[in-house]
Amino acid sequence: MNHLDGNVLAGPGMGLFAFDPTTTQCQCQSCADIATLGQAMVYGQPMGFVARCRYCDNVLVVIVEHAGQKSLNMRGLRWLRVGDEARNDRISAGD
Repeated sequence: MNHLDGNVLAGPGMGLFAFDPTTTQCQCQSCADIATLGQAMVYGQPMGFVARCRYCDNVLVVIVEHAGQKSLNMRGLRWLRVGDEARNDRISAGD
């Protein structure tokens, strides 16, 4: 089965988060790889979205959309780090 780039999670993830989840850093619970969620291998529709670790294939995130509701499972992540957009803007402007 072919996989998609993790950036495909921007659409379904935006309904769950107040930020673009593909730009967040996360750590795989299985192999400790640190990457943005956008770098995951994603297997999509029709069952939902399954994001797997780019190195060890561990399931990181599952998003299921059914009957107008979304379910999110992130048990494959050790942590998810969300940047402060205002701080990131200040850092970028100073470069």
